[in-house]
Amino acid sequence: MDANQFRAHAHDLVDLIANYLENIESLPISADVQPGDVRRHLPEHPPQSPEPFADVVRDIHNIIIPGLTHWQHPNFFAYFPGNTTYSGILADLLTAGLGVQGMSWVTSPAC
Repeated sequence: MDANQFRAHAHDLVDLIANYLENIESLPISADVQPGDVRRHLPEHPPQSPEPFADVVRDIHNIIIPGLTHWQHPNFFAYFPGNTTYSGILADLLTAGLGVQGMSWVTSPAC
């Protein structure tokens, strides 16, 4: 993946996340799946070569999201609150992109 593909796919994922959070109330809180259901929808082995990013996004929509418990759902009151915010998502993106190793001061003074 080059920088331009990264930019395009990142925009696709940001749109997916924003749409997910804007429409989460329309989803069931808990997944209607049994153990092994999600795995059965995935290939037995990872692909030998890259697949189109659109296929990955399709799998997120059709396999992953339906198999989740939606912690951000406004009617989900179990365990502890899911506190995903748009600013928190951006912070996660920044920390992942910078790849900072904060093991000690010398590994990254700004960390």
